[in-house]
Amino acid sequence: MQTTSPSSTTTATQPGKIVVIGGTGLIGKQVVQSLRQQGHQVLAASPSQGVNAVTGEGLAEALRGAHTVVDVSNSPSFEDRAVMDFFQASTTHLLAASAAAGVQHFIALSVVGTDRLQAAGYFRAKLVQENLIRASGLPYTLVRATQFFEFIGSIAHASTVNDTVRLTPARFQPIAAHDVAQAVTEAALAAAYNGLYDIAGPQAQPMTDFVTTYLEAQGDPRRVMADPAAGYFGTPIDDQSLVPLGEAKLGATDFKTWLEQIK
Repeated sequence: MQTTSPSSTTTATQPGKIVVIGGTGLIGKQVVQSLRQQGHQVLAASPSQGVNAVTGEGLAEALRGAHTVVDVSNSPSFEDRAVMDFFQASTTHLLAASAAAGVQHFIALSVVGTDRLQAAGYFRAKLVQENLIRASGLPYTLVRATQFFEFIGSIAHASTVNDTVRLTPARFQPIAAHDVAQAVTEAALAAAYNGLYDIAGPQAQPMTDFVTTYLEAQGDPRRVMADPAAGYFGTPIDDQSLVPLGEAKLGATDFKTWLEQIK
C-alpha cells in the first residue's frame, strides 16, 4: 500500500464527468467550483440535490456516464453508532453504483491518523470506509487531511468550561480548507494512486498554541490551559496522533495568513 505523497503521480488525460458526493459542503463546493473553472463537467451531488448515498436514492442516475467519483461527504452526527452507520451505508452504496457505472477513479477524503485513533468511534468508521474502498476493486485514491483551520473555533468551544479552554498540548498541524479542496481537485485530475497519502498545514505546533492564537485574533478573552489528559474530543492522544508521521503534501496557507483572511 502506497503511503507517500504522489509527487510523481501521472496526470490523467482530461477525465469525463466528475461526480462530487457532498458537493455542497465546505470542501465539496470548493472542489466543484475549481473543477468547473478548469472546464470540467461536474455534478455536485448531495441529499439537497436528490442524491442520497446513505439510502442509495438518485445514485444510479447521478453516476451514469461518470469517469470519476469524489466522496467528501460527512456524517451529520458524530455519535458512534450513527457515524458508523453513515459511512458503512454510504460507502457501500457508492462503491456498488460506481462499479455498475464503470467509474474509473474513486477518491475519498479521510483524516490523518485514522488508524492510530481507533479508540474514537468517528475514526473507527473512517477506517471502515477506507477498507471498503481498498477492497472494492475500483481504482482509487485516499487523501488523508489533518484538521481544518476552520474547525479550531469548534475545538475551543468543545473544550471550554466557564472561561477556561482546557486542551492537550499534543502536536497539531491543521490545514486551510481551501488547500484541502485544492489537493482533492488535483487528485480528481490525476491517475488513480491506489493508495493513500497525507496532506497537512505548513506548521506543526502544540494544539494549545493554535487555539491561543485563534482566540487572541478573535478578541476572545478565554484562557487556554494545557492539560495532557484532555485528549481530543475525549480520545487520548499524543504527539504522533494527529500529525503525519512520514512524507506529506503541505498546504500553501499558513495560520497567520488564514487569520488575516477571515477578519
